[in-house]
Amino acid sequence: MQAKSPRRGGCKHPLQQTPLWQKAAAILVWILIWQLAAMGLGHGGLFLATPLQTLGALAQLAPTAAFWQRIVFSALRIMAGFLLAAAGGLLLGAAGARWHWVRVFMDPAMQLIRAMPVASFVILALLWVRSANLSVIVSFTHVLPVVYAGVLGGIADTDPKLLEMAKVYRLPLTARLRYIWLPGIFPSFCESCIAAMGMCWKSGVSAEVIGLPDHSVGDALYRAKITLSTPDVFAWTLVIVLLSAALSGVLSEVLSALGSAAKVSCSPGSAETGSPPYRVGRPAGWAESFSRIFRPPERVSQPEEVCMAQAGWASVTRTTTVPG
Repeated sequence: MQAKSPRRGGCKHPLQQTPLWQKAAAILVWILIWQLAAMGLGHGGLFLATPLQTLGALAQLAPTAAFWQRIVFSALRIMAGFLLAAAGGLLLGAAGARWHWVRVFMDPAMQLIRAMPVASFVILALLWVRSANLSVIVSFTHVLPVVYAGVLGGIADTDPKLLEMAKVYRLPLTARLRYIWLPGIFPSFCESCIAAMGMCWKSGVSAEVIGLPDHSVGDALYRAKITLSTPDVFAWTLVIVLLSAALSGVLSEVLSALGSAAKVSCSPGSAETGSPPYRVGRPAGWAESFSRIFRPPERVSQPEEVCMAQAGWASVTRTTTVPG
């Protein structure tokens, strides 16, 4: 028997999805403001290139082999730092939630990384690594605290009543990971990874502008600046923004696919259920399959109702008949 679960607290009125035409209209308005500002400054786009000048510079850069070589060079290193930070943040976050001393030990380092300016860290990192690998280190260090905090927050938000219930019913460790910890951690992990992707590109390219590794996007951006090629500066900036947005979209789709395979979701909750954004979405019939995993006590003489209302799950009632 299933009962309707009550509305969960939090965001009762989640943000509505913005129609595509409204997004396009907002972008066009900002492009118009950009054009008017460039025309107001004048000087042929020396201080502020117009949108047409930016697109013209991008059209000249795109057909060249050096353009794509720089993109591949920077993307591989920045994404390597991101993947290492995602894996490290997941492991350290889980360890910090399990052992208090790990969290106490890691907190000063995470606070230091958050507070340290990118330029200061890049200058220090140049003493330890070659400039070609600088973006890997900088991307790693600036993504790690975000993922680490997201995993810690996801574990902290896991309903303790579910953990107690799993302990009472002697739920195996693999089932706890699958049905309790994964749905609790995955939404926060998704959110932190998507947010960290933009930070990863900003910090990585900033490191390249300072370290000037050959064949990198940051090196091309710096060379365009010192030659006063303002349209090229804007063109490379546009490339960085588009790459960051595209990879964030790809990452979101990959995480959604993984969540679908594991029957969890990192998408915002719906207004119908009242669930807040980035909450776990569970498929129909999940509570029934979950209840079958538990091992019931040896002798039960009356129905037992396991209340999962606070976790947003349907109540499960199970009756066991005692022989004799």
